[in-house]
Amino acid sequence: MRNSTRGNVDPFIVMDVMEAARAAEEAGRHIVHMEVGQPGTPAPAAARDALTSALREDALGYTVALGLPALRRRIARLYGEWYGVDLDPARVVVTPGSSGAFILAFTALFDAGQRVVLGRPGYPSYRQILRALDLEPVEVAASPENRLQLVPGDLEGFDYHGLMVASPANPTGTMLGRAALGALIDAAQGAGAAFLSDEIYHGLHYEARAVSALELSDDVCVINSFSKYFSMTGWRVGWMVVPEAQLRQVERLAQNLFICAPHAAQVAALAALDSGEELEANRAVYAENRRLMLEGLPRAGFDRIAPPDGAFYVYADVSHLTQDSRAFAAEILERAGVAVTPGLDFDPERGAGTLRFSYARATADIVEGLARLEAFMKAR
Repeated sequence: MRNSTRGNVDPFIVMDVMEAARAAEEAGRHIVHMEVGQPGTPAPAAARDALTSALREDALGYTVALGLPALRRRIARLYGEWYGVDLDPARVVVTPGSSGAFILAFTALFDAGQRVVLGRPGYPSYRQILRALDLEPVEVAASPENRLQLVPGDLEGFDYHGLMVASPANPTGTMLGRAALGALIDAAQGAGAAFLSDEIYHGLHYEARAVSALELSDDVCVINSFSKYFSMTGWRVGWMVVPEAQLRQVERLAQNLFICAPHAAQVAALAALDSGEELEANRAVYAENRRLMLEGLPRAGFDRIAPPDGAFYVYADVSHLTQDSRAFAAEILERAGVAVTPGLDFDPERGAGTLRFSYARATADIVEGLARLEAFMKAR
């Protein structure tokens, strides 16, 4: 059998780094993980307890394609609690992680060959999913002066059918304020393009809170997930909010592509939404980790960074140290025992001179990792 051209997507480099770190650990080494955007904490206790109870009492079969009605109602209520938005639960679609939401959104909103603008650096799976769906990712370089977030002027001269933004962003952790986000929504809508907002790091902010696109417009597609703030990466449950006009289109696709998100994960997610005290305690850990990173990375020699507003990443310009971030990351893993992610995942053009450091793990790991990085750089 032959392979499809749609399957010719690039590997996700961070997964290769994870595998190299795993192999080093299997060989007996202790590795500090700063490569992966995965919380070091488990799902909230209430979520685990809810699933334990459901396993005893419920067959956990299929749910309706759009998700458990109770979960959709509770997600809608979250928008009132966090943003003051009165959201109709009918517009909420529960998905198999945010990845499932990207597939549904791209398939529902765009035809083959259409062009979707992405900021660079950005989450690599956006462009790979678009390519696999025979869509054209148009990657536009964001400038350091704008903290590596797009501004309307960056879009001038481009013909596009959609614009995807993320705030807080991966890999930078930088956020768009209300005016900046509103300007991008206006630019996309003025061009007749769909606007998609990746908000999976909402809840993980350290000063000003993140702004949802739904605060500014109903004619947007918002994607979120239980993976990050709710510490449920492996549970594979997320959600999207779509305009009423797109709802039936998304529902038909969800029925055929996924049937439904995992029932067990939906039960746990519903309980997680009422675990605010535990989740805020987790965020306090990330806040301390961020403080340590912003002090310790410059001390180690990684001083060209845009301080992150949210998420749990620091993106560093290391072009004065290397022009091969993949080899540099491998050297750091081998000599320092710290796993970090080369920027090529996030920016194929400028990423040879950048690294992403994650501070999602326990504070003790961050302290140890920073000490190892400082020793490594002094000896290099």
